[in-house]
Amino acid sequence: MSSQVHPLAGQPAPPDALVDVEALREAYFWRRPDPASPEQQVVFGTSGHRGSALDGSFNEWHVLAIAQAICDHRRRQGIAGPLFLGADTHALSEPATASALEVLAANGVEVMLAPPGQFTPTPAVSLAILEYNRGKEGSARGDGIVMTPSHNPPRDGGFKYNPPHGGPADGATTAGIQADANAYLRHDLAGVQRLDAERAFARGSCHEHDYLAQYVAALAEVVDFDLIRAAGVRMGVDPLGGAGVDYWPAIAERYRLPLTVVSDAVDPRFAFMTLDWDGKIRMDPSSPYAMRRLTALQDRFDVAFACDTDHDRHGIVTPSSGLMPPNHYLSVCVDYLLRHRPGWRADTAIGKTVVTTALIHRVAQRLGTRVFETPVGFKWFAQGLLDGSLGMGCEESAGASLLRRDGRTWTTDKDGIAAALLAAEITARAGVDPGACYRALTAALGTPLADRVEAHATREQKQRLAALTPDSVKATSLAGEPVEAVQSRAPGNGEPIGGIKVCTASGWFAARPSGTEDIYKIYAESFRDEGHLRALLQEAQGLVDGALAAS
Repeated sequence: MSSQVHPLAGQPAPPDALVDVEALREAYFWRRPDPASPEQQVVFGTSGHRGSALDGSFNEWHVLAIAQAICDHRRRQGIAGPLFLGADTHALSEPATASALEVLAANGVEVMLAPPGQFTPTPAVSLAILEYNRGKEGSARGDGIVMTPSHNPPRDGGFKYNPPHGGPADGATTAGIQADANAYLRHDLAGVQRLDAERAFARGSCHEHDYLAQYVAALAEVVDFDLIRAAGVRMGVDPLGGAGVDYWPAIAERYRLPLTVVSDAVDPRFAFMTLDWDGKIRMDPSSPYAMRRLTALQDRFDVAFACDTDHDRHGIVTPSSGLMPPNHYLSVCVDYLLRHRPGWRADTAIGKTVVTTALIHRVAQRLGTRVFETPVGFKWFAQGLLDGSLGMGCEESAGASLLRRDGRTWTTDKDGIAAALLAAEITARAGVDPGACYRALTAALGTPLADRVEAHATREQKQRLAALTPDSVKATSLAGEPVEAVQSRAPGNGEPIGGIKVCTASGWFAARPSGTEDIYKIYAESFRDEGHLRALLQEAQGLVDGALAAS
């Protein structure tokens, strides 16, 4: 990404970069958000509500209000089955889980919790929802919550809701929950039902569910462990102190794999991390700065991987390439899966977002497969993964999930564990690591170069950018080539992309406003060279600025 890199990026986190966990948790309970402040309201983005107790954006009142709003939603939708509740290793996830339980118990919701001391990855919650709901309809179905801000810094907390289809909630659902939660905040939580923690547990509505055992036992239906074991693929994994820390040893033991967990440390400060590009601690497995600890070990393993804190994102490290950019690895996965999953339906498509590499289009075209292209957000893939019409859904931020080997549904939310282990299966079958597979792929189909830049935008400009239509872009050429398509809606499902995408024969750019900052982002990809990529970015920024000024 074209942004100024912090001088300590990639270096061990110094003491002054570590969050004061005690102060963070104290702020969670004692700071009350101002419902009149947009920065302190409940805001559901593509992955739930996120914020920090220190900023008044993720506090106990937020969690109580959201939990009650979800209970209201369940009643309106007739969802009476159990709620599967998971949490990652962020400092605020534990108190947020306790707060939510007080509301869920008071509302009579049956809650399925991991055994004491066990954290819960997002894909394990998705799987649990789907397994419970198999064969059930209507009110008998269950849903889920995951307390996680994903890869965000240690000071943050997060709250995600997964409806009965097991994947991220759609926009209409989250908009309703958000509106109801903010109404509760404005009325000082009037109407929020709540029991204290002791009475909540005493009610008997909390039940133990072994997410780890269920997930690990079923994983062989997704990844060919016999092939990996027979090939003797040496694997390394860094859980980055996240929710899957106990899953990896269990996977290695059950399937008798040469899998080394390079660190099992769990620390809510994440003091073992190296700083990300901007000098912050961020458990991002796609960042070369955050992944410095694992890339230093790349020659020890045939393939190595890491996952973010809730284990819904993956990072792949190979001896031949180091840390693979997500678009590189996802392209290899698509090519491999379409060739080596004979149990999938013949008409199975591949899901990708509009800002994920166009190399996937070329791979799919060569293999005669349809691409289902959507706006940003994994929620758009949930139904296709549920009904088997999508063999894989993926996004450029290193999120993906796939079907079981026989074509049945696996998870409808992102699964960093399965995506990571697939790298070992690819290595075992190909005899070379995924980095080498990528070079072979691009030798045949072309090598894309990609980058992303950011530019300042006011709130009004961001709204105008999100509302742009193809008629707003007057240019007929881009970086020396005729414009072939201008899109404000995704080709796959016709949904608004929240911005604009312009395509030529050998490149494209997409511009979208940030949901959390006063900036817009421009993504670009060229199949020609670095100079062409720079021209795409430069002309894209000029086109967007001109369209905004003319709006």
